[in-house]
Amino acid sequence: MKWISLVPVIAVGGLLLFAAQDFPEWGDPQSPASQSPVSSHFINNTGVDTEVPNMVTAVLADYRGFDTMFETVVVFIAGIAVLAILKGSGGRRRGARRTYEVEAEPDLIVTNTVRLVVPVIQLFAFYVLAHGHVSPGGGFQGGVVMGASFILIALAWDLDHALVRMTLPRCMAIAAAGIIIYGGIGFLSMFLGGEFLDYAELERVLPVSREMARYHAMLGVEVGVGFTVTSIMFALYANLSSEGRLKGGL
Repeated sequence: MKWISLVPVIAVGGLLLFAAQDFPEWGDPQSPASQSPVSSHFINNTGVDTEVPNMVTAVLADYRGFDTMFETVVVFIAGIAVLAILKGSGGRRRGARRTYEVEAEPDLIVTNTVRLVVPVIQLFAFYVLAHGHVSPGGGFQGGVVMGASFILIALAWDLDHALVRMTLPRCMAIAAAGIIIYGGIGFLSMFLGGEFLDYAELERVLPVSREMARYHAMLGVEVGVGFTVTSIMFALYANLSSEGRLKGGL
């Protein structure tokens, strides 16, 4: 009877495809979004208000900072929920061995290639994270790239090899630290006399203008997001690939 669950999926998918026919053409200057005064305001004022060239990052991390903060919290909570479910289900089957597990030595060519590639990937992840308010990138993107580097280690060797570098408790600690960094910047803004996530108030502790204070605060926010996304992404892979047993993996 599992096929019955496909009925609502197909129905919703068909409804979405039908509704997509009313979308404006890509890049249409006459579309409602292009004609909106909200869009014009951000386009005209972002550079002046924040000194941030990347308008997308300015909107995500500054103008709608509450939304992005709680998106990060949702990622953290979702990760905790998945880990709890898999940990519970994996514990009941801890003694059972999956028939498709294969014991094999890591391939020498693959592992040596990964040794060369992973540092480059992680360096690029730092660049994407730290440069996201100037060029395309940011905390979510940099976090995904960094998390993928640890997953690549697990694929090249085995899950245990990757868990030596990023244990599950360490993942949770780093993920929580990312949220604390984000929220801490907001509370610091309040402590300095402004509103929560009012980055301009950081000019009181930073030797910069109000605009540049918002610029630097966004970098701190992106670092917090990157911490959380990196940790949760790898923790989810480690548990999903091993059915919550943190052993074997894909």
